[in-house]
Amino acid sequence: MIELVDVSLQKNNKLILNSIHLRIHPREIHSILGMNGTGKSTLAYVIMGLPDYQVDHGKILWDGKDIKKLNIAERAKLGLTLAWQEPARFEGLTVREYLGLSKKGKNNLPIEECLRRVGLEPKDYLNREVDATLSGGERKRIELASVLAMQPRLAILDEPDSGIDSLSIDYIKDVIRTLVAGGSSVMLITHQEEVAAIADRATALCAGQVLRSGSPEEVTRFFHNHCRPCPHVNQPDQEVLLND
Repeated sequence: MIELVDVSLQKNNKLILNSIHLRIHPREIHSILGMNGTGKSTLAYVIMGLPDYQVDHGKILWDGKDIKKLNIAERAKLGLTLAWQEPARFEGLTVREYLGLSKKGKNNLPIEECLRRVGLEPKDYLNREVDATLSGGERKRIELASVLAMQPRLAILDEPDSGIDSLSIDYIKDVIRTLVAGGSSVMLITHQEEVAAIADRATALCAGQVLRSGSPEEVTRFFHNHCRPCPHVNQPDQEVLLND
């Protein structure tokens, strides 16, 4: 479905992604594990085609065709979508309208059911605006509901568990399973082993490089045993690979 071949990205004279090789199959959940500062979100932005994240080297193959020169709108038309780690606010746009835009032209779950799947009661939210009156957790759930309404071919979920209480993790898992049941693939970016375990396959990143790919159990065990915040750099969110 989508394959990254030797993808590298440099920003401000710093190598952010280094020779990434990654493949996500149809209807597959693929977890991307790594601590903060390892390039997980950058990888999502590169796949989605954000303007400042055009790759310097390598290929991004979608159904065998290199799409690295396509812009974000063109990639969205192919069926890619990104749920941001920090969801956007839309002043003047109601939740009903926001979910309706995602569902436009689709024949998937009703928007009311999409809200219920993320643990929100439709009557309490449909007429509210997607603005600062919603908490970060509420906006994150509503964004997940929009992805569910959209049913993309590839859903890139950037830390959907961030800012969500532990009781809501089951809702996230249910959304992911529902997406896959409807035909989507999911790239799940996280640093929580519990969430990563839902995947079919997993990949661990460190300093913009793939360290290990394999079963979720193998990769989460590797991540747990080897990866720690690096004490030798000025940026506290960078990660170091520990020796055995």
